[in-house]
Amino acid sequence: MKYSRLDAKDHAREHMRGIWAACLNPWRADYSFNEEGFRANIRHWVDDLGIAGLFIAGKQGEFFSMTLEERKRNIEVAVEECDGAAGTIFSASDQNFETVVELAQHAQACGADYVVVHAPVLHFVSAQDEVLYQYYKAICERVDIGIAMWSHPDSGYMMSPELCARIADLPNIVAIKYSVPRPMYAELTRLAGDKIHVSTADEGAWLDNIEELGWKLYLCSSPPYQLQSKGDQRMNEYTRLAFEGRFEEARAVRDSLDPVRDAFKRTKPADKPQAHGKYWQELLGQVGGPVRAPMLNLTEAEKAATREAFEACGLKV
Repeated sequence: MKYSRLDAKDHAREHMRGIWAACLNPWRADYSFNEEGFRANIRHWVDDLGIAGLFIAGKQGEFFSMTLEERKRNIEVAVEECDGAAGTIFSASDQNFETVVELAQHAQACGADYVVVHAPVLHFVSAQDEVLYQYYKAICERVDIGIAMWSHPDSGYMMSPELCARIADLPNIVAIKYSVPRPMYAELTRLAGDKIHVSTADEGAWLDNIEELGWKLYLCSSPPYQLQSKGDQRMNEYTRLAFEGRFEEARAVRDSLDPVRDAFKRTKPADKPQAHGKYWQELLGQVGGPVRAPMLNLTEAEKAATREAFEACGLKV
């Protein structure tokens, strides 16, 4: 550990900043974990794109299709490859509480910087606030590593800003990936922005959230390595300009990416987000591969439409 439990918030304030990207996991044709491909992607993301931190084994990474040992190996590989050049946050999310703790303890032991824990599905529960507070409190008491909450509608509910602010008082809660409407995350920023990083995965709102809400952390999805290449780093550029307070220049750079965003979104099948993301990675020269069940792979026609849009979107490769 690079910090103690009581120092977790201060450490995150200083080190958990900038653009953090959620990693898609490359599988081989036989659906085994492509460790060499994952290492190559990480080297590109960190060395060529300058991404500040990586979100390992989340929903983008298909953690739900991985064995416990594969998930542990995922963070071990990421820590080895980042080696201090970029931060790591590992998804310890699971429906089984003891599995969450085991994964968080493993991340702590192998040198990860932080973990993220998704709000669980709560069967038959219609008033969840106290359940969730005690859930995060119990996890915090079992580990020293900094923890990010994660609220998303796929839990069956959204954690309220007031509940999140209460949980933010726990000593090793350092951030939240808050996949909710903007009024909710703006309110949480007002309530607890001095205690934790508040962030959302919407890249299109990132600049506005820097300017209007004072955010310092993008946590996180795949745009940092899907809207950029070694020779075309407009997301990095508009982020730098925004952090410097040069917002008019930043907006011009951000808006120049609209054709790339449109090409990506327009060709992404609603039922195949990970497969589409991996194929887009391949078009950028990264390692992609298939997806595991229950996710669906792209058809050849879907690949052709994606390739045509990619080639016309203006992203330099």
